[in-house]
Formats: sequence, C-alpha cells, structure tokens
Amino acid sequence: MPQTPHIAFIGAGNMAQAIIKGMLAAGYPPNKICASGRTQAKLDQLTADTGIHTSIDNLSLCDQADVIVLGVKPHMMGDLVKSIAPAIDPSKHLIVSVAAGILAGSIDSWLGQTTPIVRCMPNTPSLVGKGAAGLFATTGVSSAQKHTASTIMQSVGLALWVETEAHIDAVTAVSGSGPAYYFLMMEAMIAGAEELGLSNDVAQQLVLQTAVGAAQMAQESQQTPAQLRLAVTSPKGTTEQAIDTFNKGDFSQLCSQAMAAAHHRSKELANLYKA
Repeated sequence: MPQTPHIAFIGAGNMAQAIIKGMLAAGYPPNKICASGRTQAKLDQLTADTGIHTSIDNLSLCDQADVIVLGVKPHMMGDLVKSIAPAIDPSKHLIVSVAAGILAGSIDSWLGQTTPIVRCMPNTPSLVGKGAAGLFATTGVSSAQKHTASTIMQSVGLALWVETEAHIDAVTAVSGSGPAYYFLMMEAMIAGAEELGLSNDVAQQLVLQTAVGAAQMAQESQQTPAQLRLAVTSPKGTTEQAIDTFNKGDFSQLCSQAMAAAHHRSKELANLYKA
C-alpha cells in the first residue's frame, strides 16, 4: 500500500463528509481523496467546500483508489457492492465499510472474491470531531492497511480495534447507539429542571454544560466514573437523594437491558442484510 493511499468514499452522506473533512483538517492531501454520490449538485458543493475530486461514476473512482470506503445505507449495500465488483482487485484494494449490520462475509459474497475488509462502527459525534468507533479487520488485512483504516477513523475521534467481528454488535450497542442514550438523559433532565421552575433556555444550558463538564472530568481524571460519583455524593446530601432515587428505579439494570436490546437488534440486522 502506498505511503499516502488514495481513498475513495462511495457514498458522500453526512458521515462520509465528516470523515473527509476530519482527514483534511488533520493534513491529509485533498488530491488523495475522492467521493461519489447520486446528486451532482451535492457533489459540486462538496468539491467547492473541500477541494477533493467527486464523481457519480463509482467504477472510475474504484479504479483510482487504494482504499474504498463504503458509506451507503445498509439496504443499498448489496446492489452497490455487486456494481463495483468488476473494479475491485483484492491484491490492491482495502474495503472499509461503515454500514451497520453488513457482515464482511456478505461483502465478499457480493464481490465474488475474498478481499481485505475492515468493518467500522462510527457514531454521530464524528460530525463534530468527537466520535468513537470500533474497527474489525479480516485476516487478509495487512498492518499497513490497518494503519490506514485507523488514520481514517481517528481523524474524527477515537478508534479502537476489536478482536472478533461479533464484537462490532457490542460496539453498536455501546458507542454506535450510545449518543442517543445521553440525549435521552439530557431531555429528561431539561424537563425535570423546567418542572422545578427554570426556563427552558436556562435548563438546557445548565444540563448541556453539566454533561460536557462531567464527560471531560471523567476523561481527564485518574479516577473511575464510580469513584468520581462517590466523591460528589456526600452522605445525607442532595446528590445522595437523587442517586438513591435512581437506584430504587434500578437504573443500572435498565441501562444493561437497553444495551442488550440494541445488541440483539444489531445481530438481527446482520442476518436481515446477509448475502
């Protein structure tokens, strides 16, 4: 693989654009990135915004590329992969899939040949450079190709490798769907603050800043989240009363059940879109 591989994004939606802009911000040369899509006007705007080459011709982009990032919706993946199969060379290309529920074996089946594949499960905070992604590599992926996949995903946040493809379902339940869990908590706290008499504007600002502060403390502290929680929970204080209420509602068990449900659905989707 070249030192600076040519990367083609097939599908130029929000996630692909976030990754592209993150790579450019990190110094990746725009002449080494290209993207395709179905709407010429949107591609023209992407070129104007980023300076990368865009096209509606998937095959020509694949011919030029060393790495092909598949960023279309899961239900579109089968037809797309079959359409680009004639341009794929397993001795040259690395396929990177960011589509939920699409197994590496399905991509191989649609291509008609075994190809180096990396599956990624990014999340929506990638759009603001604070993403968290899990990555899995099939046996044919070289160390250089793994490095390239890491470079792509680290441009928009944290990227961690998992040992088995089944772990991608767990990543989906933790960080893929995880932002929505926090948004739900924020919604509930804002509503609760309004019930206590605060305006929506004040409630929203306080809740969002509290979430940002708590996350930053957890990242920067040498203490675990459990230790940080205990440090702020004074005996017979206000925080203890709130935590006791959460515990009476079995908050931890509810979180566990919710993540198990997301994990189960991720496996169902893999079977639904299986080749």
